[in-house]
Amino acid sequence: MAPSSNSARSWALLPLRVIVGVGFLVHGMAKWHRGPDKFAKLLQLIGTPSPLATAWLVTGLEVLGGLAIIIGAFVLLASIPLFISMVVAMLTIHVHYGFSAVNTIGLTATGPVFGPPGYEINLLYMCALAALALVGPGALSIDQWLRSRAT
Repeated sequence: MAPSSNSARSWALLPLRVIVGVGFLVHGMAKWHRGPDKFAKLLQLIGTPSPLATAWLVTGLEVLGGLAIIIGAFVLLASIPLFISMVVAMLTIHVHYGFSAVNTIGLTATGPVFGPPGYEINLLYMCALAALALVGPGALSIDQWLRSRAT
């Protein structure tokens, strides 16, 4: 029988929150280290308006939003633009490659050859963000600490 206490539910959200936050942070830091101008070139290819400004905005969103999710600060506020960015990425890029995040397109003597990822990961991030936004960040979060101080 699964635990049903609020405490157990709160702790169950912790690994979800941390891995989602780390995922966004790592993707944002990769864009930062390569330079948002390189990401802007991709955005330009798909017809994004103001690709350089958008690249900087998405990079900052992923870094700051990822950090906010990790520490559980302003999770609802951070989840909304992160969710929207996943919808946009899914509909503009990933949907063209099908569902699977791992598309094996060949096999060589050194191992499999992978094609572009589908939208599976986008859906997982979106569902995790929705859960955190609707239920709250759970244990060991700034949001929970602030709520406990207000009561």
